[in-house]
Amino acid sequence: MKRWMEYAIAALCGLIFGLGLIVAGMTNPAKVQGFLDLAGDWDPSLAFVMAGAIAVAILPFQSLRRRTQSLCGTPLHLPGQTKAGKTRLIIGSLLFGTGWGIAGFCPGPALVGLASAWLPALLFCAGMFAGFALSGRNTPAATSDDA
Repeated sequence: MKRWMEYAIAALCGLIFGLGLIVAGMTNPAKVQGFLDLAGDWDPSLAFVMAGAIAVAILPFQSLRRRTQSLCGTPLHLPGQTKAGKTRLIIGSLLFGTGWGIAGFCPGPALVGLASAWLPALLFCAGMFAGFALSGRNTPAATSDDA
């Protein structure tokens, strides 16, 4: 498949994903923090978003286990195939969830906010990109065996 077509498909998927985040309310940090605040004034509405996302994604993800390349013909490297890879996924998930709970942002909604030049999203993205740069210097490159 031509490279420009891969970029076009990725851009379209990103646009649809971003619109879904907006419609679901996940770009509002207060809504996300309300969902994660189980001891306070809990807002369960994002649980329906999560359940819907899992329902839509479970079959395609199961089919990926039998594939060696994407629909575009590029090799698939699925994470967590080794014990080290699973450990990295668990640690990453804990850090991701902690950051999301503290900031009310995760990368997807932050990038949507970045597109609108919203200051909290700009600050979050600056820290996120700084973290990417630092982690790239301090961790081994991910491979299909330990990603």
